[in-house]
Amino acid sequence: MARTATIERNTSETQIALTLNLDGSGKCSVRNPIGFFDHMLRSFCKHGMFDLSGELHGDLHVDQHHLIEDTGIVLGMCFAKALGDCAGICRSGFFIYPMDESLLQASVDFGGRPFCVCNAQLSGIPLVSVSPDGAQASFQTDCFEDFWQGFVQAAHCNLHLDTIRGRSDHHKMEGLFKAAARAIRAAVEVDPRRNGEIPSTKGVIV
Repeated sequence: MARTATIERNTSETQIALTLNLDGSGKCSVRNPIGFFDHMLRSFCKHGMFDLSGELHGDLHVDQHHLIEDTGIVLGMCFAKALGDCAGICRSGFFIYPMDESLLQASVDFGGRPFCVCNAQLSGIPLVSVSPDGAQASFQTDCFEDFWQGFVQAAHCNLHLDTIRGRSDHHKMEGLFKAAARAIRAAVEVDPRRNGEIPSTKGVIV
């Protein structure tokens, strides 16, 4: 049975459509107007072995918050829909990812109770990039936590993200996306020893 989901969410601020395959090969083909954010989603898919496609549109003339947070919400909704009642999955996962001078940690539990702890230790200074036409662009680093808060609420999981040590904001955020991808991949994997049972002593994930 395919574990896939397609979600469209349209508001006066953002228009987002995503299709997720939990058992993919790491392909990301999302039309994303924010360069660094695109890099993060591609890293997430590559290391989580998730396939993700779709389009992101939002009111970037205001700032990046609405689009980044709402993308987290829609991606979380995709995970919740694709997982269904969570029967047979491992449910929890943990990973420590080293990235150059940084060491990052992610822990996740798809137990039905959303809670996000984000200890990324970012400077809050935007990352600046230059497009091929020479125009400057930036990524609002304070939106990093907004994305994960949105994801957790919609996916009904709890997620802890921690920078153990590090200097570069780029490395911290990328390493945390990769650590989260590996932890989430471990959590949503089907456990053959569970024989399709709900991974909870309650008999249900709520």
